[in-house]
Amino acid sequence: MTFFLQLIVTGVAVGSIYALAALGFVLIYKSSRVINFAQGELIAIGAFITYGLTVWAGLNIWLSLAIAIGLMYLLGQGIERVFLRPMIGEPIISVIMVTIALASVLSGLVYFTPFGTLTARFPSYLPDTPLRFGGIVLRWEHLVGILLTVIFISVLLWFFTRSTLGIAMRAVADDQMASLSVGVSIEKVFALAWAAAAMSATAAGFVVGSLYGLELAGLIAIGLRVFPVVILGGLDSIAGAIVGGITIGILEQLASGYLDQYVPGGGTGEVFPFVILIVLLLFKPYGLFGTKEIERV
Repeated sequence: MTFFLQLIVTGVAVGSIYALAALGFVLIYKSSRVINFAQGELIAIGAFITYGLTVWAGLNIWLSLAIAIGLMYLLGQGIERVFLRPMIGEPIISVIMVTIALASVLSGLVYFTPFGTLTARFPSYLPDTPLRFGGIVLRWEHLVGILLTVIFISVLLWFFTRSTLGIAMRAVADDQMASLSVGVSIEKVFALAWAAAAMSATAAGFVVGSLYGLELAGLIAIGLRVFPVVILGGLDSIAGAIVGGITIGILEQLASGYLDQYVPGGGTGEVFPFVILIVLLLFKPYGLFGTKEIERV
């Protein structure tokens, strides 16, 4: 029983990191109906900026994270202005192809920096002794991931339900032309969505880097690994990102804990969530919390 509970707790902790990384997909899709295939690159860049400020500039790691989040806010706005704004009004598939190209551009630019071949870890900033609850162990890095996820999601939920700009973003997601007719700035909404996605990616990169180390390919892969999360929860649902992230995290841990021993080479934790996802989508094609779209022709 202790082993099962340990897998559940670890799954929740890992799932919270997935939820944090998935927020970028949700924010951009929620405002523009575009799937951002460059989210993994934003995660990597945010993590590397935090590392550089901490190790090379000698700043406190929490100050480095705050500055990195601010810089990534500006980067997100810049990406939207340079690459995405000219695509407003174009077919969605064309915009998605731009994000795929953007992913290649960003990863290529990183390779021109010292981070391209970097394999490192953040300096130790948390106690080495993990938290223990009976026989259950929780790493401090996992706790930081959970806390950052709670903070970001709480702020975003307040923003989308209470603030004027947040409500405007929801309106743009529902109908861009109607939003334009009442004076909502589509450009401002899209820029804010990309900026917020870059900020959440930085927090996710920081936690992933703390747990597994800093390496470009590994950080980029996180962006692809959270696709089951956003599809399971619903591409336009923040609550879905939470539930989907925790669900995928738990399924990964349970599969690794109980099935890897029967499979040569293991790896069931990476595959099993996709199997569950396929089965679920047969019954709920919009995900658990995704908005159903009905078109009348």
